[in-house]
Amino acid sequence: MKNHAIVLTGAPASGKTACFEALRIDPQFSGFVFFDELARQLLQENPKYRFHTDDFHREIYKLQIKREDEIKEKPFITDRGTLDGFTFCPELISEMDTTIEREYQRYTTVIQLGSTAILGEEYYRKDVIRTEPIERVLELEKATTKIWGKHPNFVLLPAEADFEKKLLKLKKIMNF
Repeated sequence: MKNHAIVLTGAPASGKTACFEALRIDPQFSGFVFFDELARQLLQENPKYRFHTDDFHREIYKLQIKREDEIKEKPFITDRGTLDGFTFCPELISEMDTTIEREYQRYTTVIQLGSTAILGEEYYRKDVIRTEPIERVLELEKATTKIWGKHPNFVLLPAEADFEKKLLKLKKIMNF
């Protein structure tokens, strides 16, 4: 069987980064390579990307492919996968000369974390990078489910007010 290639995905405020960081320090996952989210990194380096959405998602896709390919067969966990950019720019799929099915083959498991935006204003926090209104976040959550939902090992972990409960559920899912 292919080594684990796991995507943690979800709309803004789904706890991807916090869960990702908790997994990174968990000894159970010490043999995994961890790929940080590219979108946040690129926006911090160049905030103008926000106004050039297509270029931004092309760059993310290329960098994601490159870093996954560089590690060969090592198991990894990535904060978002190659299809995530297509939730924002679906027209780029054909331009990047790929298909959803081909991208599914890159990953053994896809776990979508539900956004706290669905729980209301008191749970959704914006920041310099996360600027989307709740309505947009909920649209992105549906788009994420639509693009990843047919992956053979797709799991949707609903939003949870208590982060520790969510993390515990995630670890149970990932108990291979």
